[in-house]
Amino acid sequence: MADIVTAAMIVIGDEILSGRTKDKNIGHLADMMTGVGIDLKEVRIVPDEEDEIVAAVNALRARYTYVFTTGGIGPTHDDITADSVSKAFGVPCEYEPRAYAMLEANYASRGMEFSEARKRMARMPRGADLIENPVSVAPGFRIGNVHVMAGVPSIFQAMLDNVVPSLTTGAKLLSTTVQCPYGEGTIGGPLGEIQKAHPDTIIGSYPKYLDGKFWTELVVRSRSQEAMERARADIEAMLSEIAKAA
Repeated sequence: MADIVTAAMIVIGDEILSGRTKDKNIGHLADMMTGVGIDLKEVRIVPDEEDEIVAAVNALRARYTYVFTTGGIGPTHDDITADSVSKAFGVPCEYEPRAYAMLEANYASRGMEFSEARKRMARMPRGADLIENPVSVAPGFRIGNVHVMAGVPSIFQAMLDNVVPSLTTGAKLLSTTVQCPYGEGTIGGPLGEIQKAHPDTIIGSYPKYLDGKFWTELVVRSRSQEAMERARADIEAMLSEIAKAA
């Protein structure tokens, strides 16, 4: 079986924490990572505070294969992600020549001033590689295993499309669903024993309520088709035994 590849996400911005902006990027990243066989293991939401960003970047880049950040790379004073990631890696934050030239040409073509604020979008850690932005030109960047991207969902998604082909991917997580007519209180004990007997699977239990009745959706996940089917068979056998005893 291929090595397991893991990822974490850091969502940066006071506007997310205050509720002024509703995040749309976590779900998209989770879908993309699942689709290519990368386990998204953790998501942190941090304020526009340098120490908090630095701490999150350093903690997660040491723990996971990849880290993705969103937010804080725009032109305003509170866009401090580039400075914070530079500090986390212990390198200067400076104008990247290719990014600077790209932005300068873009604003010139539109007859707009390449102001000091707009120049900020060309700043990134020394040694970083660019992440192309086909929507609004201003690039993200990659340094080490950390990928720094915009918070605007359409731009984040476009940047991520350019990043994914460069990632090492793992074996995809397979899943199968068993509809259980009983509530979690009935199946909790035996389901726990089944999970212990099948450590190479992840069994999720999702309670439902419809028409005055509780029931449960059971989802078995594994990177092995055989392991997944064995666990499913044991779950179905458990349900049959409960039905006989009813």
